[in-house]
This record gives sequence, structure tokens and C-alpha cells, in this order.
Amino acid sequence: MNFRRHKREDPEINLIPFIDVLLVVLIFLMLSTTYSRFSELQINLPTADADRLKEQPAEILVSVGADGRYAINRVPLDGRSIELLAASLQAAAGGAAGGANAPVVIVSADALATHQSVINVLDAARRANLPRLTFATQLPGDAAR
Repeated sequence: MNFRRHKREDPEINLIPFIDVLLVVLIFLMLSTTYSRFSELQINLPTADADRLKEQPAEILVSVGADGRYAINRVPLDGRSIELLAASLQAAAGGAAGGANAPVVIVSADALATHQSVINVLDAARRANLPRLTFATQLPGDAAR
């Protein structure tokens, strides 16, 4: 008879086969999954059937320099006040200000021009009763020209 006490061995869990099975399942899921692209919003853009304008509206080009100086139709102004700018815009518009055929004021501001300089042009156009405004921009490739 063997009366010695046997030491009880702790069970060992071998994780390597478990990891192998998990990798095989992961590879299977990766290969069998289909990737679909769903857009967040599906938008149908409207189409326009309008005829092109037969005559171009009159334009007044207001340039704003980086230093805050103004030019109307490439003619520099002597001052920087809103009143002078509004009077010059009225003179450039002639008698067409305020109506349906009012000229379009195109604001062409330098990239380094202050925000206040551009706001002064907008305020002067309002005072001159010229409600049609737009801003001139350029494409990134046009900067070298």
C-alpha cells in the first residue's frame, strides 16, 4: 500500500490551440464579409431649364487692397470713408440704382484685406441703393497669374 500523499497538480490550460481557432475564425469572417458603401444622404439635384441671360447686367467692380484702399472700376479713390465710397458707387451706377436693372456690385478684396474694409463696401452699396452684390474669387491655380 502506498500511503504517500500525492500532490495535486494544478490543471494547465493551453491557450495556443484556442488562439489558433480564433485566428481561423477571424480570417474566415474577414474573407466572407462584403463591404458596401452606403451614402448618408441620397440627394437628387434639381435641374434648370431656364434660358441663358440674353444681356449681361451692368457691373461695378470694387477692389479692396490689403492696405484698405478702394478702387471702383479700376479707378482708385482718394479717401477711405464710407460716404465717399457710396457717392462713387452712385456715380458709377448712373441712374440705374435701386431698380430691377440695378448693376451688380462685384467686391474683389485682397486676401489680406481687413474684414472692416469689406464691410465698408457692403455698407456703401446699401447706402447707394445697390442691392445686388457678389464676391470675386479665384481658383487655386489662378493665383500665379
